[in-house]
Amino acid sequence: METAEIRRRWLAYFEQHEHTVVPSAPLIYDDPNLLFVNAGMVPMKPYMLGQQTPPWKRATSVQKCVRTGDIEEVGKTSRHGTFFQMNGNFSFGDYFKEEAIDLAWGLLTSPQGEGGYGLDPEKLWPTVFKDDDEAFSLWRDKIGIPEQRITRRDENDNYWSMGVPGPGGPSSEIFIDRGEEYGQTGGPAVDEDRYMEIWNLVFMQDELSAVRSKADFDIAGSLPTRNIDTGMGLERIASVLQGKDNLYEIDEVYPVLAKAAELTGKTYGERSGHSAGSSHPDDVHLRVVADHVRSSLMLIGDGVTPGNEGRGYVLRRMLRRAVRAMRLLGFEDHALPELLPVSMERMKASYPELETDFARITQIAYGEEDAFRRTLAAGTTILDTAVTKAKQSAASLGGTRAAVLPGGEAFQLHDTYGFPIDLTLEMAAEQGVEVDRDGFRRLMDEQRQRAKADAKAKKSGHADTEVWKELRELGATDWQAYQALSTEGVVRGLVVDGARVQELAPGQVGQVVLDRTTFYAESGGQIADEGVITTPSGSLRVVDVQRPVKGLVVHTVEVAEGGVQVGDQVRAQVDPDWRISACQAHSGTHVIHAALRQVLGPSALQSGSYNKPGYLRLDFAWNSALSAATRSEIEEVANLAVRQDLPVSSQYMTLPEAREWGALALFGETYDEQVRVIEIGGPWSRELCGGTHVAHSSQVGALTVTGESSVGSGVRRVEAFVGMEALRYLARERAIVSELSGLVKVQPQELPERINDLLGRVKEAEREIARLRQQQLLASAGALVGSATEVHGVRYLGHDAGQLGADEIRGLVTDLRSRLGEGAPSVVAVAGVAKERPVVVIATNAAARDRGVRAGDLVKVAAGVLGGGGGGKPDLAQGGGSDSTKIADALTEVQRTIGEKVADR
Repeated sequence: METAEIRRRWLAYFEQHEHTVVPSAPLIYDDPNLLFVNAGMVPMKPYMLGQQTPPWKRATSVQKCVRTGDIEEVGKTSRHGTFFQMNGNFSFGDYFKEEAIDLAWGLLTSPQGEGGYGLDPEKLWPTVFKDDDEAFSLWRDKIGIPEQRITRRDENDNYWSMGVPGPGGPSSEIFIDRGEEYGQTGGPAVDEDRYMEIWNLVFMQDELSAVRSKADFDIAGSLPTRNIDTGMGLERIASVLQGKDNLYEIDEVYPVLAKAAELTGKTYGERSGHSAGSSHPDDVHLRVVADHVRSSLMLIGDGVTPGNEGRGYVLRRMLRRAVRAMRLLGFEDHALPELLPVSMERMKASYPELETDFARITQIAYGEEDAFRRTLAAGTTILDTAVTKAKQSAASLGGTRAAVLPGGEAFQLHDTYGFPIDLTLEMAAEQGVEVDRDGFRRLMDEQRQRAKADAKAKKSGHADTEVWKELRELGATDWQAYQALSTEGVVRGLVVDGARVQELAPGQVGQVVLDRTTFYAESGGQIADEGVITTPSGSLRVVDVQRPVKGLVVHTVEVAEGGVQVGDQVRAQVDPDWRISACQAHSGTHVIHAALRQVLGPSALQSGSYNKPGYLRLDFAWNSALSAATRSEIEEVANLAVRQDLPVSSQYMTLPEAREWGALALFGETYDEQVRVIEIGGPWSRELCGGTHVAHSSQVGALTVTGESSVGSGVRRVEAFVGMEALRYLARERAIVSELSGLVKVQPQELPERINDLLGRVKEAEREIARLRQQQLLASAGALVGSATEVHGVRYLGHDAGQLGADEIRGLVTDLRSRLGEGAPSVVAVAGVAKERPVVVIATNAAARDRGVRAGDLVKVAAGVLGGGGGGKPDLAQGGGSDSTKIADALTEVQRTIGEKVADR
């Protein structure tokens, strides 16, 4: 039964039992604590917690999920995966244990001809919470399962909570016995490999007042209404119904793995030389490819784009891990164009929008692979230089010590160039150089600690709000950022590492709370002000300003000199240059937004922004790239608005009044009942905004659009420089144009035509060089044919072509095979060095293949000698490696292998 059919049956079954079918929420979900939806109940959480009234009593869904906590483990076992689908059925104050168990049993055991899954009831083993006599009795007396097949388990296995005070309850899990070949008998408590969990029924009935750990909590009482939340992993039940061992072998995943194996010439499931508890490295890489290609497809489909942080970084990491895994399998061509369509074909039955949107998905994915290939090329050059230095350093010590690549250089490759550490380890080992792994790990740990410290300084999550609530109780901060740049104030509180202290000493970093401040706290896309707080004994450099709780402004400071104590009278002074530049950028963002809507129409609505002194970026709803002419028009409209010196004003009003007035409330923002509306030029630009702004549009200065790109499904991004930064950018551009004009000796306005002419000449010269080289190769082919030797009746022609491109080698091989003819068995093997890496191409004629000599087999032998891998068809195959000094040995080994194969027949 295909996975899409299993999914369809789930939804149809519960719909027949009066459940509302709820579509899967996107993987990107509006929850600040989650990167992605990571469980089937996440979209139902507001109803479970009583935060919202559920619109239905009963619901069912198949929810898309992604978990990335153990991404490094993906592939090492057949259990770990990132993307999965969770079948769920939910009751909100409607049915409870008895019907939940009845429904589960009915779907699992009903014959497939009647719409069920048709599992053998004798193979199903339920577990219940140790004190849940009701569930135990239902399984025994109502369903009829013998007591010895019902297992009682403790809080660690059969009690559910969210890890915080709130709802919780016992659960009942359903396991299936996969047979004695998977382990020992005795039920789930004995062996969870043989007995695999397929369904978890959660009976949400308790109100938890304290949760100290998964197994340690207090039950305050019963919930006002009892709920049901169940979850069945779709991939897991698919493996059962399809008779497969694991998720990598089911119909939605295995075709990608099989395609990767075909492209690389590998065989999945080979265990030669590996213990039963470990996986062959090739199997690990193939599983990484299969998982990450599917996960990436689903993430891009839901609007995630590759980036350097958050969701975008997870996607980038998975795409690059997939490409890297293909490289480690010996495939160095573009991999994603071969693999992503295979995954889409398998997933579109359940998610037809993937096919509709596939052009956009592939554009993003293939672009990321191209970028990574460039990273690999740059990183390889830097790595080779570092390896050479390491060898020279070792040689200078008389060869008594092994060459070692310093951890700092490995870290730089990883951190600056995005060059993966495992690739550094692999490529260094190929050249006989070790890597200082301890040094690399130490630097990685230091970076993580810095990141944690930075996040902690800005954090305002639930776990860190208590100290801020205490300080807020002393009174709200008198915030005067709109009125002035400096003010006198009193230190109400000092905080270091989340704890209140009485003083800060020189060099110390901490947080300062004043009764009054003029510093702008980061919000609405505008970064915080910088400046100085002057104390009676010194000064504090303000590096960040946040609002961890409503009404409280917190300054993160570094004590430059002297110190500060609670109760000190201080002066808060915002850097005036910083503030005016920040005002220019924020007002410039509003101007660009209004220009976008004027040129593109009202649907080009801002969905996010970021601005800092001299720079702005703005994300907006739009489905296609902007042409150069459109970008120029937007820039012109924006600068005309600046030149018109439009008045900039702010007004406070109620939210309904603001909406009626036509003010735009932007995506992702939350607003109080009283809101601040910024108006530029009357109705031309009216937006709800809490940022700082200039008084007239002319004060924004120049606006220069520097880039426009896609950042998600239906979302584009415009970037621009503002004020002096815009003028500096234009000056740099002018200098480049002037230099190029001088080099090619034309006027600036003639530069495009001249460059196009030069590029045309270069391309023509490259074509002529390629033509002449091909003629030389073909001219030499006749002489090469005469060098063929006899190997047990097979003509073998092996040739080292030196520095030659892979395409040219392939052309030479097919030409030589043609010259040798089809009469006698013939094999041609040509090797060369392309882009500093050895390449080998082997071709056979039909007569040779009839004698058991196949190109795909021979190229694996040659590539193995070269330190790499390869594959292909019986008539033509290609491989590569890392050691070009072994080309002669590789060609000799091919000849020897031909002799063995022919002699054995």
